[in-house]
Amino acid sequence: MSSSHDVPGALRRWFVVHCIADLLFAIPLFIAPVALLKLAGWSQVDPLATRLACAALFGIGLESWLGRHGGREKFLGMLRLKIIWSLTASIGLGWSTLDGGPVAGWVLFGIFVAFNILWTYWYIRLKKAEH
Repeated sequence: MSSSHDVPGALRRWFVVHCIADLLFAIPLFIAPVALLKLAGWSQVDPLATRLACAALFGIGLESWLGRHGGREKFLGMLRLKIIWSLTASIGLGWSTLDGGPVAGWVLFGIFVAFNILWTYWYIRLKKAEH
């Protein structure tokens, strides 16, 4: 059985940073998706789809905060979720930006790629520490 001491403090801090980052994007986009995305260069904005993406940001970000004191198994599960989310988001953002999306899509693409690398690193590190 794993204890909360099996998880490095740096990973716990990254979960807090991730919560803050998610909420900094999700809250304003949830409230004013059209105005904010038009400022960022989107010519067409679907508020329903934007708020749905915000719901994922709220869920993943808040669970990062709520689960930051958990043990290894909790972190491995959350890391798997974060890896899947950031990988598919990266692919979707890159694809959509190549398909004529705004230049700001590349910024988001870079953010999601960076988080995917970070979460993959921590997942591998935690899995190796099991053995």
